[in-house]
Amino acid sequence: MPQITVEHSAELGEAFDRRAFALALHRTVGPLVSAEVPAFKTRFRTIEESVIGDGSPAAMIHIRMGLLTGRSVELKQEVGQVVIGIARDHLKPVEGLPTQVTLEVYDMDREQYQKFVL
Repeated sequence: MPQITVEHSAELGEAFDRRAFALALHRTVGPLVSAEVPAFKTRFRTIEESVIGDGSPAAMIHIRMGLLTGRSVELKQEVGQVVIGIARDHLKPVEGLPTQVTLEVYDMDREQYQKFVL
């Protein structure tokens, strides 16, 4: 059920270990949100061009995580802190390229979410 979209600057291609990040996120967050690892879906999108702040060289990662409704604000904040930490663990510094990591945990309507497994 957790739906995760990760947008990242193209310049972070070698510095951000995306696969290891996703696997660590699935294993770590699963018990927090009562979800089995096979239910997680993480996709990555490369940002070819962005402007951050005053336009000085910079990179970004934005993580958007959807969880079914019914979880407390406190739990979503805890999940956010954990996920930011996992991102930090899987991101190497790039010389001369400050990188901002942001995260949004949002609710997916439990009554409207559907899933089919073939």
